[in-house]
Amino acid sequence: QLQASGGGLVQAGASLTLSCAASGRIYSSSVMAWFRQDPGKEREFVGAIRWGVGNTYYRDSVKGRFAISRSTAKNTLYLQMNSLKPEDTATYYCARGTSPDSKPGPYFTWGQGTLVTVSS
Repeated sequence: QLQASGGGLVQAGASLTLSCAASGRIYSSSVMAWFRQDPGKEREFVGAIRWGVGNTYYRDSVKGRFAISRSTAKNTLYLQMNSLKPEDTATYYCARGTSPDSKPGPYFTWGQGTLVTVSS
């Protein structure tokens, strides 16, 4: 089970950190990802991290602004978001899979989502 938290209302240019806590151990072979979704739109890939080695992957629009990290001791995934833009407004979901796929289908465990609203 995954529990996402940390969303909120911020102004453009601000920073926000999301967390995703797993109820059990996340194995080193896992890939943990962040997706986001606006109402009426498809869920889109934000980024992912290979749990064991820490390699990260990002969609182009967030490269240089967002950073994914993890605490293996706490079984917690993080998404540090800087220089937020109104177009980053969405519900953010964490997910667990086995490869850093940019499509949501291969991920088999999902958190409940946390809403991020960026005002202009």
